[in-house]
Order: sequence, then C-alpha cells, then structure tokens
Amino acid sequence: MRIGLIGTGRIGTFHATALSRHREVGGSLIVTDADTARARRLADRLGATAAPGVDEIFTWGVDAVVITAATSAHGELIGRAARAGLPVFCEKPIALDLQDTLTAIAEVETAGTILQMGFQRRFDSGYTAAREAVRSGSLGRLHTVRAMTSDQSPPPVAYLPLSGGLYRDTLVHDFDMLRWVTGREVTEVCAMGSDAGPSMFRDAGDIDTAAAVLTLDDGTLASATATRLNGAGYDVRMELAGELDQIGVGLDDRTPIASTEPAGPPAATKPWTGFLERFGPAYEAELHAFVEVVRGERANPCDGREALQALRIAEACELSRRERRVVRLGEIAGPRD
Repeated sequence: MRIGLIGTGRIGTFHATALSRHREVGGSLIVTDADTARARRLADRLGATAAPGVDEIFTWGVDAVVITAATSAHGELIGRAARAGLPVFCEKPIALDLQDTLTAIAEVETAGTILQMGFQRRFDSGYTAAREAVRSGSLGRLHTVRAMTSDQSPPPVAYLPLSGGLYRDTLVHDFDMLRWVTGREVTEVCAMGSDAGPSMFRDAGDIDTAAAVLTLDDGTLASATATRLNGAGYDVRMELAGELDQIGVGLDDRTPIASTEPAGPPAATKPWTGFLERFGPAYEAELHAFVEVVRGERANPCDGREALQALRIAEACELSRRERRVVRLGEIAGPRD
C-alpha cells in the first residue's frame, strides 16, 4: 500500500517509522515536510521516498494519506484528500475551531471518503479493558469517573499560541475517553484554570493547570484535570467507581507517584517521561487499524464526528472557564444534520 505522510516532526517521525515497518506499506511510504531536508533525512533512514512538497503526495498515486503536519493545516489537507477521493488518517484535532472542523467533516461526508482521527488511547490496553469492564456491568452503576493528564514538562514556547489551549490540546483526549469508555455523553461542564506557573502560559493566553467537573447523561459525575508542570513524570490515569467495584487505568510500576503510607507501593524508579513512550504500542495499533480500514477489513474506529464531540466538550470547558459558569453542551454547535 502506497501511503503519503505529510509532516515529519516528532509525531510524524514516529508514525513514519511505524508505517515503514508495516508489512502492507514498508518501502512504499512517501514522506514530505515544509522542511524538505528533514523529510529527506527521515526517508533515507527508513528506506522511504521523500516528496518535494504536498502537491506530489496528491499526484504520485498514493492509496491513502496520513496527516501529521501543523494543526493549522489539518482542515485544508483533509478537504484536499477528500476531494481527491483518498482515505485520511489525521492526528487530532481536525481544526482548532468548530466551524473549520464542521467544514472538514462535511467535505469528507460529501465525498464519501474515510477520515480516521488519531485518538490513540482507544488502542491502549488499559483503556480497552476499562471499557470492557463498564460494558460487562462488573462495576455496577457508575457514580464517579476521574481522569487526568499531567505532562512532565511544558511544550516549546512557540507551540503554545498554536495549540488551542490546555482543554483542546491535552484534555480533549480525556474527554474522548470519557465518552468511549463509559458509552455516555457529557451534558454539562464546570471548568476552572490556573496560569500561576511560568509567564509563558499567560503570555500565550493559556493556562498551565485545569480542572473540570462534567455531568454525563445518566447522572454519572466525572472530573478531569491536566497540568503542563508535573515534574515527577508523565502521568495519565482514569479511575472508574461503581456501586459494585472500582478500577484504575494507568497504574503500574512506572506511574510517577509515591505513597506516603508505610506499606504503600514503592515510587517508580523509571517514571514515564512523555506520551510517545507511554502510548507507543497504541500509536502503532491505530495506524495498523487505519491500514485495515483502507483495505476494507474493519470499520473506522474513530471518525470525524467522534473527534467533533470531544472538541465540543473542550469548547464548553473553555467557555465555562472564561465566563466562570456552568455550560451545557447544547450551547456548543453540533454537527450539521
């Protein structure tokens, strides 16, 4: 299968490496980047082909496109692939605002093509097991869900103004997991944020730490927290408490937390440092799934409308933080029907 990958930064390099090892892709991979020298170096290392620009991705006869370019380019590239009749895998988000997201989704649906979004936690073994536990009824009626994402260190300063903010950039993964694991929809949110950390966040109009309380459509209460400044390590977890049992995702010997109890578990000697390390197998699995989707061997595991729902929750949280009030999801524009 001939796949064209656009964007050879950190996540693009990871995805290109995984695709180059895939039995259906291998040396048929084509990569391109605004930094042509970087794309050539990656292609040489992987035995792939470097294209001089994006135009060539669409004229060299590829079977599918993987978009790992800058977020600002996602919507335009999704639309271009849709008009060319090509299946697309795109790293989240589709776009940084609802209107551009809706426009891209409409182009895909009008063309009748495939858009698979990169919410890799759907392929993580821990989250998958949690989803199965909820579906089996072994937890009983859920009453509380707690989700968190804590980065060990901030992203580059230049990235912050382009990120969309902590809710859209980071917590959007937790919002997707709330829906995917529980099978419920969020009906309202109440969110707060703090920019008390380094001034780079205030300068970018962003926050470094956030917390939200979310109500699900069956009355279950959920909380979601995030920070860019968790010096102990990269910490991503979810706890689901029901009337019969309670389980946790992300608790292992690399979880960066120490117990103060005398008989508590020891502190991690090698804590997780970042998302590529923590979710490496999940990233590979989602690309394997994309190849299967393109080949018609499975259904799309995360289409554009799924990504839209997570973005709507993030938008509601941002509005709640800004206006310091409870926001109902109905206030946030939904898909065009």
